[in-house]
Amino acid sequence: MVDILSTSLSGMQAFQRALAMTSHNIANANTPGYNRQVASFSTRVGFGADNVFIGSGTQISNIKRIYDVMLGEQLRTSTTGQARFGTLNTMAGRIDSLLADTDTGLNTSMQSFFNSMQDVANDPASIPGRQALLGEATGIASRFAALDQRLDDLDSEVSQRLSQSVDDINRLASSIAEVNDRIALANGRNGQQPNDLLDQRDHLVRQLSEQISVSTTLQDDGAMNVFIGSGQTLVIGTDARRLSVLGSEFDPTRTTITYEGTGGATRLDTSLTGGNMGGLLEFRASILDPSRQALGQSAVAFAQQLNEQHAAGMDLRGNLGGDFFSVASPTILFSSNNSGTGAASADISDLTQFTGADYVLEFDGAAYELRRVDTNQVIGMSGTGTALDPFVADGISITVSGAPAAGDSLLIRSGQDAANSLRSVITDPQSIAMAAPTRSQASLANIGSGSISASTIVDVSDPALLTSTVIEFTTPNTYSINGAGAFAYIAGDPIVVSGSSVNISGAPSVGDQFTIEANFGASGDNGNGLLLAGIQSVGILDGGTISINENYGRLVSSVGGTTRQIQANLDAQNAVLASAEDAYLSTSGVNLDEEAANLIRLQQAYQASAQVLGVANTLFDSLLNATRR
Repeated sequence: MVDILSTSLSGMQAFQRALAMTSHNIANANTPGYNRQVASFSTRVGFGADNVFIGSGTQISNIKRIYDVMLGEQLRTSTTGQARFGTLNTMAGRIDSLLADTDTGLNTSMQSFFNSMQDVANDPASIPGRQALLGEATGIASRFAALDQRLDDLDSEVSQRLSQSVDDINRLASSIAEVNDRIALANGRNGQQPNDLLDQRDHLVRQLSEQISVSTTLQDDGAMNVFIGSGQTLVIGTDARRLSVLGSEFDPTRTTITYEGTGGATRLDTSLTGGNMGGLLEFRASILDPSRQALGQSAVAFAQQLNEQHAAGMDLRGNLGGDFFSVASPTILFSSNNSGTGAASADISDLTQFTGADYVLEFDGAAYELRRVDTNQVIGMSGTGTALDPFVADGISITVSGAPAAGDSLLIRSGQDAANSLRSVITDPQSIAMAAPTRSQASLANIGSGSISASTIVDVSDPALLTSTVIEFTTPNTYSINGAGAFAYIAGDPIVVSGSSVNISGAPSVGDQFTIEANFGASGDNGNGLLLAGIQSVGILDGGTISINENYGRLVSSVGGTTRQIQANLDAQNAVLASAEDAYLSTSGVNLDEEAANLIRLQQAYQASAQVLGVANTLFDSLLNATRR
């Protein structure tokens, strides 16, 4: 009778525990990261009786967590990719909307400015038209600055998001290390896997994968090691390492990610990929910075080309035109690691070669080397770096000074800070130089068939530009200038005199005269105004093949194309993640219908075991009653 009691009691105990496990599954059906559990039954050791071997019941040998390592890895990888493209899509979409929108973009202001310039060229003497042009000049400068400020705000937001991501990563790393400790203790105490702790750790690792790409390995004691970047250990056993945010080597306001390892702090920006953090770093390096640089490139080209042409004109007061706009020179930033006193200054010397990119100028102890930041490409330089013979590379002239130490470096931001610095500097409408500064004419006394073209300016800095010049033919094939020299005449060839250039054609006679003189009093002249209005479509950048309008259009098109590609990648990654989640849940998720069926099955088994116990009790009572007689 004792054997029957023991056997039935083992069944009741085993089924009771299985019922408890099933209720645990049901209770955690909606718990994030929970993996369903299954009880494994086994027979208890039997005993011999006479010539037979009688079993002694059942027991739960193990409660197994249903978890597929490969599916878990796929889910974690898909989560990392989806978070990366989600962050990229959100941030890139904001730049795309900003640049392409007719209200916030540059196209409308640019077109309005050049339309106003054309209006003044059509009526150069109109003071109201000139005043309207000054208003448009202020407006386009403000538009450049506003666009750059919005991009700078995005840069600040990226820094804030990176700081928050670092905090999240550090918190999750500490939690994983803590759970590792509890898992190792549980494994050492009873040799059974602590399923709920394993679920908790896997869920933490998946949350971590939303922030950054990770890889993992398991230790013998069940603890998990977590690696990031190029193999840096974030969690090793019960020890969690930390990330921190610091200012960059050149700019303390520029957030960079630092790994605090046993060997000291290591910058990780270039090796961190995937997740929210990887998406933020990729957005900043591949979209935000190039956009600011391209906008600055357009601002520099716009200002310098307008200034150059405006300086080649004459205003209503008879003065040569000055600068129409001001724009900052390239910014020089010093490395925090410098130990010498080296310094530098830079200017844009050739717009056709100007890229707007960032460069690092490094001194190796004997010579300087220039390297482009985004491509890490070494850029060849001409010149010696002195004021009389500056370094020249990619349209930038660089003058160095001081005593640099080996390893010292400088960051040259050739275009990134330009757009925000653009300002209109003309306040007097009469100071707009719409007229050509010189004019040419043939003497009324000429008897030959020679004719002279309108003068064009080739050197506005020539001190004799506004001095009258007389070209007189001494023979049909030679001429003098202001009574001096004998120059060969070839019809149609340019004649450059005192910064002006003219063409004489036809057959002048001996004594015929042609004059180049200052264009004073020509309030209706629009010779320079037409050239100013035409700058909008003149090839300036990229070897002289890209206009200002085209350069901005190329920026809008590039950002738009990148944003559309990111959206397509996000859609694909969403599908991949959904598929990975479905596969994972089909194996590890709790099916309530299945658990309900298990409840009924286990309840019936428990009741059957209880019935056996009742039978054993009846038999035992019958035996007792028989012995009392």
